[in-house]
Amino acid sequence: MKTLSPLLLAAGLSLVEPWAQAQLSGSVGPTTSRAAKAAKKVCNIMNYGGVASATTDNSAAITAAWNACKSGGEVYIPSGNYGLSTWVTLSGGTGVSINLEGVIYRITSATAGGHMIAISSTSDFEFYSGNSKGAMQGYGYLLNASDPRLVRLTKVTNFSFHDIALVDAAQFHIVMDTCSNGEVYNTIIRGGSLGGLDGVDIWGSNVWIHDIEVTNKDECITVKSPASNILIENIFCNWSGGSALGSLGANTDISNIYYRNVYSQNCNQMYMIKSWGGSGTVRNVKLENFWGHTNAYTLNLNAYWTSMTQAAGNGISYQNITFSGWKGTNSNGAQRGSVQVLCPSGVPCTGITVKDVNIWTESGSTEKEICQNAYGSGTCLKSGSGGTYTTTVTRTTASNYAIQTMPGEIKAWGLGTQIPIPAIPTTFFPGLKPISALMAANGGGGSSPTTTTTTTTAKPTTMSATGGGGSGTQSQYGQCGGSGYSGPTACAAPYACSTQNTYYAQCL
Repeated sequence: MKTLSPLLLAAGLSLVEPWAQAQLSGSVGPTTSRAAKAAKKVCNIMNYGGVASATTDNSAAITAAWNACKSGGEVYIPSGNYGLSTWVTLSGGTGVSINLEGVIYRITSATAGGHMIAISSTSDFEFYSGNSKGAMQGYGYLLNASDPRLVRLTKVTNFSFHDIALVDAAQFHIVMDTCSNGEVYNTIIRGGSLGGLDGVDIWGSNVWIHDIEVTNKDECITVKSPASNILIENIFCNWSGGSALGSLGANTDISNIYYRNVYSQNCNQMYMIKSWGGSGTVRNVKLENFWGHTNAYTLNLNAYWTSMTQAAGNGISYQNITFSGWKGTNSNGAQRGSVQVLCPSGVPCTGITVKDVNIWTESGSTEKEICQNAYGSGTCLKSGSGGTYTTTVTRTTASNYAIQTMPGEIKAWGLGTQIPIPAIPTTFFPGLKPISALMAANGGGGSSPTTTTTTTTAKPTTMSATGGGGSGTQSQYGQCGGSGYSGPTACAAPYACSTQNTYYAQCL
């Protein structure tokens, strides 16, 4: 399990700033190590009838191995190719892991719908690849929208998912449904250019998602209701639909959500919060350090998103949402603009902050910003808290919008071409290294031939409203620099101050 290390993310924050609540609420990840699980028992699917063939159904072998190890141990799927035509539902595990070092292939004559692998009602769980080469291939380009999602976790607690490639799902790639105390990282997702192929969907509480690359043409990393205390950072939306909250409807309950360091290229949006009608609340959300280029929408909070079915209710109450540190370009600033904050007339948005947003158009010479029934500070927003209005601001200049681009930018995969299985990248945001090294770099997993008992010491960042003085030294993981920071800049030995972005440097 990874415990939290409180870190100051911006100097001088007041204890009452609402976004300071948007943090992980406790420890995340499995409560026992991979090595401890493997030391207790290893259930190699080859000992339960597994066949290393991409055209042979291995569902019975995986299920049997799970049943043998689900009370404590590791299910091991060694290097090789394995077919799946009957979907695997695994439940009731405690202290169990799955080490996928091979590749699982969808057999194209298989069952329609459902999920290729579904995990439910399980705790202290890890799904990973010890050689960082494990993958699932859904062959979505051959199939249709009634065919399966790749992975679903339902009511899973104290878990992690990492070092795996999810490729070409016919529907969503990974869904976390009512999950808590989890971590998802060092994962690459490659889907086709079609709606309905979501990358990562999450609803639950206290989940840390970081160092993920997504290619598709629907949601990149999306939070849905109900959700609280979700931290999402170091994300590469590499020709995708872009990240989002929603779609949202009746009885929405979302709070304490923090995205930072998100890079989007050729996406439908850099970030969208979308609803039409509905009820409930979205509160305490911070969206920081969004960079990108050639995106259609940029910053878009839209309570009149008519592409969805109108939900019952007068509108969702959007409260205390901050957008900061955005820069790059969009496709056409006059057509969709860099800022849209469109709120219900009966339920105006309050506490909205837009600051340090520097976006310029790639077509034409103007950028449009539209605010409707939204109150706060920055751009076209009005101060106060009530009443109806619509304001449009047109900019003809911009500055400080240039960005460092990402290696490995691609164009979308078509729907008639097989998508190859990619390697997991070593960076997910310009200039930043992954928070945790790939398993292959650390020597492998609990049941692989390169077993290691070393556990990662990387810790998730949380938002804290406490600061430090200008003198002295910071301990490991403490803040040591960044725009506006006035605390200690020296790190205790043997740590060094490492710049993460304009706003934040950390002792590592």
